[in-house]
Amino acid sequence: MICGTFKLGPEQIEVVVRGAELLFRSVETQQITTIEGLRLSKAGVLKEHPDLKNNNEWKVIAIDRLKEHVKKMKTEKERLFYVKGELIKFGYEPLFWQRAGHRPQKFKDEKEKKK
Repeated sequence: MICGTFKLGPEQIEVVVRGAELLFRSVETQQITTIEGLRLSKAGVLKEHPDLKNNNEWKVIAIDRLKEHVKKMKTEKERLFYVKGELIKFGYEPLFWQRAGHRPQKFKDEKEKKK
């Protein structure tokens, strides 16, 4: 299990990756949701999947595609960093990540990793 904490304004969320499962938790309210509980904008989905424009089941299909994409990734860390990249696009600030039983670590920029 691996967990990442992100901030958008005053709100903090945690993304928990357990195997191929993604869970999203609000730090303030302690509410947990799966991928199915996310609020997706149709405009955002259509940027990634323009073929869903006239499909009434666009949200269900987009979530299924996301699940399949996440399952193809080999490690939990790879999945967490994929979610990090997606959240940054929407203004979320990555704070830190933690593997179960280990100390939290700050997210570092890709540039810092290459040094």
